[in-house]
Amino acid sequence: MLSSFVAIFSRHRHLHLPPSSSARHFLSAASLPNSSPTSSKLRSMYSFTPPPSLKPRINPNPPDPKPPKPRYRPPSSLDRGGQPAAVSDLPFDFRFSYSESSPTVRPIGLREPKYSPFGPGRLDRVWTGVCAPVVDPRRGSQEDERKLREKRREMWAKIQGVPLTDAERNALVERCQRHKTKRQINLGRDGLTHNMLIVIHDHWKHTEVVRIKCMGVPTVNMKNLCSHLEEKTFGKVIHIHGGFLVLYRGRNYDRKKIPEIPLMLWKPHEPVYPRLIKTTIEGLSIEETKEMRKRGLAVPVLTKLAKNGYYASLVPMVRDAFLTDELVRIDCGGLPKSDYRKIGCKLKDLVPCILVTFAKEQIVVWRGKDYKPPNNGDDFLLPDREPFDNNDDDEAGPPPKEDECLMRFYDGVLNVIGNNASSPRRPHHCSNSITRPTARA
Repeated sequence: MLSSFVAIFSRHRHLHLPPSSSARHFLSAASLPNSSPTSSKLRSMYSFTPPPSLKPRINPNPPDPKPPKPRYRPPSSLDRGGQPAAVSDLPFDFRFSYSESSPTVRPIGLREPKYSPFGPGRLDRVWTGVCAPVVDPRRGSQEDERKLREKRREMWAKIQGVPLTDAERNALVERCQRHKTKRQINLGRDGLTHNMLIVIHDHWKHTEVVRIKCMGVPTVNMKNLCSHLEEKTFGKVIHIHGGFLVLYRGRNYDRKKIPEIPLMLWKPHEPVYPRLIKTTIEGLSIEETKEMRKRGLAVPVLTKLAKNGYYASLVPMVRDAFLTDELVRIDCGGLPKSDYRKIGCKLKDLVPCILVTFAKEQIVVWRGKDYKPPNNGDDFLLPDREPFDNNDDDEAGPPPKEDECLMRFYDGVLNVIGNNASSPRRPHHCSNSITRPTARA
């Protein structure tokens, strides 16, 4: 039967196989689907032995399995790696902003738990939600505060050394001009921040002086800003021109002897302070308060503040306007809400005055019922160019007589305009009115 089956298929046109090979082929094909590799008869029938190259190689001593690669973890500045907390001997409290916060004003609440912005376990001081005091407030006393003030004064005097002469100061200021160097630190709405102290000391590694450009809210009170710069950096402001300051590091400055300044990792949330504007103004009824706010938004604008501008002349302008008007309006269009609120808070303390409203991006202030102009009107101002300490330097000649030239210039301008001296003018309200300045002492 098998031979007849092979004969039938061998007669096919395309199949030219010998009977023996065809039989073997069909036998093996018929036996493959119903047989497994273990039950195959090929090896017993044909005595087939695979060569050594086809045999699987089994290692009698298998190596240990490779441990899995750990997952990538980005480096974290919070991981101290078992290092102890940093200890800083700086004799002042650590705050986010030194010039824009006051230790005398106590907040009424916190917006977050008391998480230290220096990181957990990175600083040996306790974070109170507002600052990291150098003296524990639960154990401190007035005597400790007095010792800290003396220590700051001694450190400042030791680092500064002998005061600069006129020639030395002129040379240092000339080195910081724009056409000489591009090194500059920008100081914005947050004022003098804690991490800015590190930036200033990094600049002092390469040069003795650093140029600082002040913009925005901190420029309302330049004297406060300069005092914090000198107190926190132990340097000295040797030149002031508008919003530009030149900060000198001192004769005996040594970065290795300055105590460590820890890095603040994030900006903490501002605490909750009392409201600046009450529902009713003190001493007035509700109807009188509403009428004053409505009238304040209708008075002429004293000045318009530009974003990130220089506001050092704002306080004297408001004081001069209060000599004739009881309400003053300042246009703050385009400024962030937090900026003109901070400006209003500074005006309240420096003028002084009473805040009426912040509606429609305006600052409206009232001088009060019994207003008296302050006697020390320039207690918060600094001259545009700081006078030199040592006036005995023979190399520096007499100062140029700028006042006489300035007087002649203003006289010529007044003659051209035809200003009538008998007609009273309100200061700072007319853009085309030019008043003759008084000679500087």
